[in-house]
Amino acid sequence: MDLFEKCRNYTLARQYRELGIYPYFHALESRQDVEVIMEGKRRIMLGSNNYLGLTTEPEVVEAGIRAFETLGTGCSGSRFLNGTLQMHLELEQELAAFVHKEGAVTFSTGFQSNLGIISALVGRGDYVICDRENHASIYDGCKLSYGKMMRYKHNDMEELESILSRIPETAGRLIVTDGVFSMGGDIAKLPEICALAETYGARVMVDDAHGLGVIGEGGRGTASYFGLEDKVDVIMGTFSKSLASLGGYMAASEEVCDYVRHNSRPFIFSASIPPSACATALAALRYLKAHPERPRRLLELAAYARKGFKAAGLQIRESDTPIVPIFTYDPVRTLEKNKELYEAGLYVNPVLPPACAPGECLLRTSYMATHTEALIDEAVEIAARVLLGD
Repeated sequence: MDLFEKCRNYTLARQYRELGIYPYFHALESRQDVEVIMEGKRRIMLGSNNYLGLTTEPEVVEAGIRAFETLGTGCSGSRFLNGTLQMHLELEQELAAFVHKEGAVTFSTGFQSNLGIISALVGRGDYVICDRENHASIYDGCKLSYGKMMRYKHNDMEELESILSRIPETAGRLIVTDGVFSMGGDIAKLPEICALAETYGARVMVDDAHGLGVIGEGGRGTASYFGLEDKVDVIMGTFSKSLASLGGYMAASEEVCDYVRHNSRPFIFSASIPPSACATALAALRYLKAHPERPRRLLELAAYARKGFKAAGLQIRESDTPIVPIFTYDPVRTLEKNKELYEAGLYVNPVLPPACAPGECLLRTSYMATHTEALIDEAVEIAARVLLGD
């Protein structure tokens, strides 16, 4: 059989293109901001993870420029060898302090962070237990490990306990959950997870890609939101969302960090994040520390949007985060309405299976602290006109 037979048989994207409802790879022609120029037209951006709006903050942009000019374009090697900058160490130290952990390790991307953390910590004979709605990078991190992955229904604590109770006491156990779930915007049941972990001798890892800069004291994330920073063993996050850059990190005890630095293949064998990305993330983190009002403003705007959608008669998935999904249910209708919204000047993200349950398709909207009520009002008006017009 020809290896490429699977490529010839893949027709879904072609079918959507032929129907004129293919939703991906729209080209930006401006900066990532609350309003963008995309394919020649102004669009209100409700499809970004730029939660704090720092991609255009002058002092954050300037930090990247200065690093580019003084330290060059890249590090040309892994952190293990010639790729560690003093700035990498500063970023790790300040990240660890911000989320109240002893140490931190930076990775080249957020996706790679989950690959590198889970594959290093979960070994042969160990178990990793995952929420079914965890991010794809968590699943791939589990596959890369030598441990056994077990899944529980989304936020179902009874099933989680049932799984934990069946794992041999001699085995290592790591519970991994998103803090804020990226598609639905809901928050993990972290108090219950930590209580079960303590009962059954498991460790807890939280993917806080959508939590840092969003919830918790001063934007410190999900563990802080619940007052459980001492109960969560490993915090993972990314620089590509609230911190307006590229890369990822793990925060944990110094003992765990040191083990991962010396045993994580994705960390050891990848080039480090370039100076400009590192400087941008560091400047964004410092901005967040200096401006705790930004996460508060972000949540206020998301609540304002939720109120507007409800008042307009739209069915939304409830959450307390800047992710506000609108139910569209059917895949084809979701893509059709997504296209109509795009043409009307509103950019959102269609959510289709397997990113959601069959029959529960969504149009995911997300907010920035730099949006205004006036822009949100305009977006709600467009959404109501398009989605309630049939």
